[in-house]
Amino acid sequence: MKFRVERDALADSVAWAARTLPSRPSMPILAGLLIEADSSGLVVSSFDYETSSRVGVDADVSEPGRALVPGRLLADISRALPAAPVQIALEGTRVSVVCGKSTFALPTFPVEDYPSLPAMPDSSGSLTGADFAHAVAQVAIAAGRDDTLPTLTGIRVEIDGASVTLAATDRYRLAVREFTWTPASPKLEVQALVPARTLADTAKSLAAADIVNLSLAEGGEGLMGFEGNGRRTTTRLLDGEFPKYRSLLPSESLAVATVFTAQLVDSVKRVALVAERNTPVRLAFAGGELTLRAGAGDEAQATESLDCSFDGDEIDIAFNPQYLLDGLGALDAAETRMSFTQSTRPAVLSGAGDDDADYRYLLMPVRLAG
Repeated sequence: MKFRVERDALADSVAWAARTLPSRPSMPILAGLLIEADSSGLVVSSFDYETSSRVGVDADVSEPGRALVPGRLLADISRALPAAPVQIALEGTRVSVVCGKSTFALPTFPVEDYPSLPAMPDSSGSLTGADFAHAVAQVAIAAGRDDTLPTLTGIRVEIDGASVTLAATDRYRLAVREFTWTPASPKLEVQALVPARTLADTAKSLAAADIVNLSLAEGGEGLMGFEGNGRRTTTRLLDGEFPKYRSLLPSESLAVATVFTAQLVDSVKRVALVAERNTPVRLAFAGGELTLRAGAGDEAQATESLDCSFDGDEIDIAFNPQYLLDGLGALDAAETRMSFTQSTRPAVLSGAGDDDADYRYLLMPVRLAG
């Protein structure tokens, strides 16, 4: 194997494939990146039996071949190389990397022991990379991070023809985003539970793609694939039953407040400065005013008031400030609508505009003493 490739193209492709490498691989070869060179160019791949990544790169190949090299080491080296073409060659059991006056020799793993990458399912539909990344980011903030509850570490994907719904929850908040896309079949109907970290990272890295194809077998059988800009990722789906989240969204509200999002974010950040760990921020709505408070007793205290539009009975409710800021940051709307039933029940945050109804963020309140 011997080829010549541009430094930036090599660094980008290796970084893409290496991002899914396991930090603690179950077998040493799973820490490797598979490099394959032939007449069509260069392909860099990774696979750990859960997630695979594959990217094609233009390269001048003089000798076709394949090699399995330490992935993170190659990523670090590629990123640090000088701005010059890179010559890579397999020499016995080592791979040489030459760029300008820099030379590296990397050990290799037995390439014949490396598992075959899974095949991509047929494309289920497509949308722009920017829309895909934005929608996933809005719900990923609510996904659980406790691996002892694996079902809650996923994002629920529901496809019904041209409509797609994403949902995630960690039991303290729930994020739901609905959007339209171009389905491969107008009758497509499928549900899946995708690991949130993988989905969020993949969507972010494909944000610049004009078109992203999502591939999911009908019935959600085990695997979901993503492809855009010559880059391809697959991930195994999570097992388990996702909570019946639609029943958590209240069908009516007894009070509704509308607040300028940026002002509310700034106020929450200031008031939360005095909130100790796990201490909530209180929001009191009355008339045309919202009053935020944090701290009590001998602790530091803060109070701030904002103008707001409010319809309903006065309400005093408390939230985890970081969870509240996460939801406000995901709204992407100039004004936030906060809908309440009572101070001990979840509130629903959404954009106040007519075009903002496709995203809802349900937030559990913190119970106050007394």
